[in-house]
Amino acid sequence: MSRKSLTLLIAVLAVFIIGGQSFYTVHQTQKAIVLQLGEPVGQVSGPGLHFKLPFIQNVIFFDARMLDYDARSAEALTSDKKAIVLDNYARWRITDPLTFYRTVRTIPGAQTRLDDMVYSQLRVHVGRHTLTEVVASKRAEIMTEVTRRTSELMSEYGMEVIDVRIKRTDLPAENQRAIFGRMRAERERQAKQYRSEGQEESTKIRSLADRERAVLLAEANQKAEIIRGEGDAVATRTFANAYGQAPEFFEFMRGLETLRNSLKEGTRFVLTPDDPLLKPIRP
Repeated sequence: MSRKSLTLLIAVLAVFIIGGQSFYTVHQTQKAIVLQLGEPVGQVSGPGLHFKLPFIQNVIFFDARMLDYDARSAEALTSDKKAIVLDNYARWRITDPLTFYRTVRTIPGAQTRLDDMVYSQLRVHVGRHTLTEVVASKRAEIMTEVTRRTSELMSEYGMEVIDVRIKRTDLPAENQRAIFGRMRAERERQAKQYRSEGQEESTKIRSLADRERAVLLAEANQKAEIIRGEGDAVATRTFANAYGQAPEFFEFMRGLETLRNSLKEGTRFVLTPDDPLLKPIRP
């Protein structure tokens, strides 16, 4: 390769290198600032192709879209002295890249500052309301006020807070254990009460059943005695009538019945011929 061709090639490469270092492109979702020796120079660059001095200037890009930050859970104290754990998140964006770079520099630095601001405002506003209001009735109002105040404070860092929301509210672990203990004790108390009431009702039902049984048995025994008495009376009248009509036959049958009941197997009697027991069979 000749000297002239080599020189031309070097010149072309130099043009490409210098050109690559002199122009930069900003995407439509970004904003950029130019730094010279670590200090911002010029204005914030919007979307498009821009020029900078090669080698001595560099470009930093910032996301111009809305950003989400999921904050750490933190405890707060309500006005009625109840401790709660707040799990929240924030949506924010960079409004002034120059101020943003001069104050917090990077996204992680901004999130750290945002976390401190949101937590401090949550503590202030939650402390003005009771636990019931924080969880239910005043929750939206608290979030609106926290968002407004946090955005005002973060504006000096070139940031705008769009929204702050509480995702979940929990009780501290020791409070949860205490509440669960009270709930368990209350359930056990109710269970004992229900068992006691059930046993009382069972005793009443059993006593009523026993009383009804006794009454039924007494009435049945009374009716049986009446019927038995009536039957005995009829039998007595029948025997009396029969005895009156044939006294000899009645005496003969009674004697046979007496012998049948007296003379069992293996029974021995010593009787004289004129013994009354032999009268029914005496010729």
